[in-house]
Amino acid sequence: MPRKDYQQKLEDLQDDVLYMSEVVLERFRMGLDALEQKDEELAQDVIEGDHEINQLYLDLEQDCIDLLALQQPVAGDLRFIAASFKVITDLERIGDLATNLGEYTLDATRDVYPDVDIQSIGEETLAMVEDAMMAYAEQDAEGCFAISDRDDDIDAHCERASELVVRDLIETELEEQGKTDDEDIEQFLQEVSRMLLTIRDLERVGDHAVNIAARTLYMVENDDALIY
Repeated sequence: MPRKDYQQKLEDLQDDVLYMSEVVLERFRMGLDALEQKDEELAQDVIEGDHEINQLYLDLEQDCIDLLALQQPVAGDLRFIAASFKVITDLERIGDLATNLGEYTLDATRDVYPDVDIQSIGEETLAMVEDAMMAYAEQDAEGCFAISDRDDDIDAHCERASELVVRDLIETELEEQGKTDDEDIEQFLQEVSRMLLTIRDLERVGDHAVNIAARTLYMVENDDALIY
Protein backbone atom coordinates (compact mmCIF):
# COMPACT_ATOMS: atom_id res chain seq x y z
CA MET A 1 0.00 0.00 0.00
CA PRO A 2 1.46 3.40 -0.95
CA ARG A 3 2.47 5.59 2.00
CA LYS A 4 -0.14 8.20 1.06
CA ASP A 5 -2.94 5.62 1.21
CA TYR A 6 -1.63 4.31 4.51
CA GLN A 7 -1.66 7.76 6.09
CA GLN A 8 -5.17 8.32 4.77
CA LYS A 9 -6.32 5.11 6.43
CA LEU A 10 -4.88 6.28 9.74
CA GLU A 11 -6.75 9.57 9.39
CA ASP A 12 -9.93 7.74 8.44
CA LEU A 13 -9.59 5.53 11.50
CA GLN A 14 -9.39 8.56 13.78
CA ASP A 15 -12.39 10.17 12.07
CA ASP A 16 -14.42 6.98 12.43
CA VAL A 17 -13.53 6.60 16.10
CA LEU A 18 -14.67 10.18 16.71
CA TYR A 19 -17.90 9.48 14.83
CA MET A 20 -18.53 6.42 16.99
CA SER A 21 -18.05 8.56 20.08
CA GLU A 22 -20.70 11.00 18.83
CA VAL A 23 -23.19 8.17 18.33
CA VAL A 24 -22.47 6.69 21.76
CA LEU A 25 -22.75 10.05 23.54
CA GLU A 26 -26.05 10.77 21.83
CA ARG A 27 -27.42 7.36 22.85
CA PHE A 28 -26.42 7.93 26.45
CA ARG A 29 -28.06 11.36 26.48
CA MET A 30 -31.20 9.75 25.11
CA GLY A 31 -31.01 7.15 27.89
CA LEU A 32 -30.74 9.85 30.54
CA ASP A 33 -33.68 11.75 29.03
CA ALA A 34 -35.77 8.59 28.81
CA LEU A 35 -35.10 7.83 32.46
CA GLU A 36 -35.88 11.35 33.63
CA GLN A 37 -39.06 11.66 31.55
CA LYS A 38 -40.11 8.01 31.89
CA ASP A 39 -40.33 8.00 28.09
CA GLU A 40 -40.72 4.34 27.11
CA GLU A 41 -40.59 5.05 23.37
CA LEU A 42 -37.28 6.88 23.72
CA ALA A 43 -35.99 4.09 25.96
CA GLN A 44 -36.85 1.54 23.28
CA ASP A 45 -34.99 3.61 20.69
CA VAL A 46 -31.90 3.50 22.89
CA ILE A 47 -32.13 -0.25 23.35
CA GLU A 48 -32.66 -0.93 19.65
CA GLY A 49 -29.84 1.48 18.75
CA ASP A 50 -27.28 -0.68 20.52
CA HIS A 51 -27.01 -2.79 17.36
CA GLU A 52 -25.63 0.20 15.45
CA ILE A 53 -22.97 0.80 18.09
CA ASN A 54 -21.97 -2.86 18.11
CA GLN A 55 -21.64 -2.82 14.33
CA LEU A 56 -19.50 0.32 14.42
CA TYR A 57 -17.29 -1.40 16.97
CA LEU A 58 -16.88 -4.53 14.85
CA ASP A 59 -16.11 -2.51 11.71
CA LEU A 60 -13.48 -0.42 13.48
CA GLU A 61 -12.02 -3.48 15.17
CA GLN A 62 -11.48 -4.98 11.72
CA ASP A 63 -9.90 -1.75 10.48
CA CYS A 64 -7.44 -1.86 13.37
CA ILE A 65 -6.63 -5.50 12.72
CA ASP A 66 -6.07 -4.83 9.01
CA LEU A 67 -3.71 -1.95 9.71
CA LEU A 68 -1.75 -4.03 12.21
CA ALA A 69 -1.58 -7.13 10.01
CA LEU A 70 -0.99 -5.52 6.62
CA GLN A 71 1.16 -2.54 7.53
CA GLN A 72 3.08 -3.75 10.58
CA PRO A 73 3.25 -0.22 12.03
CA VAL A 74 5.93 0.80 14.51
CA ALA A 75 6.45 3.50 17.14
CA GLY A 76 3.83 6.26 17.05
CA ASP A 77 1.59 4.63 14.44
CA LEU A 78 1.49 1.40 16.42
CA ARG A 79 0.55 3.23 19.61
CA PHE A 80 -2.14 5.16 17.73
CA ILE A 81 -3.77 2.03 16.33
CA ALA A 82 -3.55 0.17 19.64
CA ALA A 83 -4.96 3.17 21.53
CA SER A 84 -7.78 3.55 19.01
CA PHE A 85 -8.74 -0.09 19.48
CA LYS A 86 -8.89 0.39 23.25
CA VAL A 87 -10.90 3.60 22.85
CA ILE A 88 -13.59 1.92 20.75
CA THR A 89 -13.79 -0.84 23.35
CA ASP A 90 -14.58 1.72 26.04
CA LEU A 91 -17.07 3.45 23.75
CA GLU A 92 -18.86 0.17 23.07
CA ARG A 93 -19.17 -0.42 26.80
CA ILE A 94 -20.60 3.06 27.33
CA GLY A 95 -23.14 2.12 24.67
CA ASP A 96 -24.05 -0.94 26.76
CA LEU A 97 -24.54 1.32 29.78
CA ALA A 98 -26.86 3.52 27.71
CA THR A 99 -28.89 0.40 26.94
CA ASN A 100 -29.07 -0.27 30.68
CA LEU A 101 -30.67 3.15 31.18
CA GLY A 102 -33.26 2.28 28.57
CA GLU A 103 -34.05 -0.97 30.33
CA TYR A 104 -34.26 0.73 33.74
CA THR A 105 -36.76 3.15 32.22
CA LEU A 106 -38.98 0.33 30.99
CA ASP A 107 -38.83 -1.42 34.36
CA ALA A 108 -39.43 1.64 36.54
CA THR A 109 -42.90 2.16 37.95
CA ARG A 110 -42.38 5.47 39.73
CA ASP A 111 -39.91 8.15 40.69
CA VAL A 112 -38.53 6.72 43.91
CA TYR A 113 -36.24 9.47 45.10
CA PRO A 114 -36.10 12.73 43.11
CA ASP A 115 -33.45 14.22 45.44
CA VAL A 116 -30.82 12.12 43.64
CA ASP A 117 -30.00 14.20 40.55
CA ILE A 118 -29.25 11.47 38.05
CA GLN A 119 -29.37 13.88 35.12
CA SER A 120 -26.71 16.15 36.61
CA ILE A 121 -24.33 13.30 37.41
CA GLY A 122 -24.91 11.84 33.96
CA GLU A 123 -24.10 15.14 32.25
CA GLU A 124 -20.88 15.41 34.24
CA THR A 125 -19.74 11.96 33.17
CA LEU A 126 -20.67 12.61 29.55
CA ALA A 127 -18.67 15.85 29.62
CA MET A 128 -15.69 13.80 30.76
CA VAL A 129 -16.09 11.45 27.78
CA GLU A 130 -16.44 14.40 25.40
CA ASP A 131 -13.25 15.96 26.77
CA ALA A 132 -11.43 12.62 26.62
CA MET A 133 -12.36 12.29 22.96
CA MET A 134 -11.22 15.86 22.35
CA ALA A 135 -7.87 14.98 23.92
CA TYR A 136 -7.71 11.95 21.61
CA ALA A 137 -8.51 14.08 18.55
CA GLU A 138 -6.02 16.81 19.44
CA GLN A 139 -3.38 14.56 21.02
CA ASP A 140 -3.59 16.64 24.19
CA ALA A 141 -1.54 14.99 26.94
CA GLU A 142 -2.28 17.68 29.53
CA GLY A 143 -6.01 17.25 28.98
CA CYS A 144 -5.67 13.56 29.77
CA PHE A 145 -4.41 14.27 33.28
CA ALA A 146 -7.22 16.78 33.85
CA ILE A 147 -9.83 14.14 33.02
CA SER A 148 -8.28 11.68 35.43
CA ASP A 149 -8.39 14.29 38.21
CA ARG A 150 -12.10 14.93 37.60
CA ASP A 151 -12.94 11.27 38.15
CA ASP A 152 -12.46 11.68 41.89
CA ASP A 153 -15.30 14.23 41.93
CA ILE A 154 -17.58 11.87 40.02
CA ASP A 155 -16.79 9.04 42.41
CA ALA A 156 -17.60 11.29 45.37
CA HIS A 157 -20.90 12.41 43.83
CA CYS A 158 -21.91 8.83 43.15
CA GLU A 159 -20.95 7.71 46.63
CA ARG A 160 -23.04 10.47 48.20
CA ALA A 161 -25.98 9.62 45.95
CA SER A 162 -25.78 5.95 46.89
CA GLU A 163 -25.65 6.83 50.57
CA LEU A 164 -28.79 8.93 50.18
CA VAL A 165 -30.59 6.04 48.56
CA VAL A 166 -29.56 3.50 51.17
CA ARG A 167 -30.09 5.71 54.20
CA ASP A 168 -33.17 7.70 53.27
CA LEU A 169 -35.02 5.20 51.15
CA ILE A 170 -34.42 1.91 52.86
CA GLU A 171 -33.92 3.00 56.47
CA THR A 172 -36.14 6.09 56.70
CA GLU A 173 -38.83 6.26 54.05
CA LEU A 174 -39.77 2.62 54.29
CA GLU A 175 -40.50 3.04 57.99
CA GLU A 176 -42.17 6.47 57.77
CA GLN A 177 -44.54 5.50 54.98
CA GLY A 178 -45.67 2.42 56.87
CA LYS A 179 -45.11 -0.01 54.04
CA THR A 180 -46.39 -3.29 55.42
CA ASP A 181 -47.65 -5.09 52.32
CA ASP A 182 -45.07 -7.64 51.15
CA GLU A 183 -45.71 -6.96 47.48
CA ASP A 184 -45.43 -3.20 48.01
CA ILE A 185 -42.17 -3.63 49.91
CA GLU A 186 -40.73 -5.87 47.19
CA GLN A 187 -41.61 -3.34 44.50
CA PHE A 188 -40.14 -0.55 46.58
CA LEU A 189 -36.86 -2.42 47.04
CA GLN A 190 -36.70 -3.16 43.32
CA GLU A 191 -36.90 0.57 42.63
CA VAL A 192 -34.13 1.19 45.15
CA SER A 193 -32.01 -1.46 43.44
CA ARG A 194 -32.54 0.16 40.04
CA MET A 195 -31.51 3.53 41.42
CA LEU A 196 -28.30 2.07 42.84
CA LEU A 197 -27.57 0.33 39.54
CA THR A 198 -28.13 3.59 37.68
CA ILE A 199 -25.67 5.42 39.93
CA ARG A 200 -23.16 2.61 39.47
CA ASP A 201 -23.50 2.80 35.69
CA LEU A 202 -22.94 6.57 35.67
CA GLU A 203 -19.78 6.08 37.70
CA ARG A 204 -18.61 3.51 35.17
CA VAL A 205 -19.03 6.02 32.35
CA GLY A 206 -16.56 8.23 34.20
CA ASP A 207 -14.20 5.27 34.51
CA HIS A 208 -14.37 4.70 30.77
CA ALA A 209 -13.57 8.36 30.17
CA VAL A 210 -10.43 7.92 32.27
CA ASN A 211 -9.55 4.79 30.29
CA ILE A 212 -9.82 6.77 27.05
CA ALA A 213 -7.63 9.51 28.50
CA ALA A 214 -5.10 6.92 29.69
CA ARG A 215 -4.79 5.34 26.25
CA THR A 216 -4.56 8.75 24.62
CA LEU A 217 -1.71 9.73 26.92
CA TYR A 218 0.07 6.51 26.05
CA MET A 219 -0.54 7.16 22.35
CA VAL A 220 0.82 10.71 22.50
CA GLU A 221 3.75 10.41 24.89
CA ASN A 222 4.34 6.67 25.35
CA ASP A 223 3.40 7.32 28.99
CA ASP A 224 1.45 4.64 30.87
CA ALA A 225 0.99 6.72 34.05
CA LEU A 226 -2.82 6.64 33.83
CA ILE A 227 -3.19 3.01 32.79
CA TYR A 228 -4.40 0.96 35.74
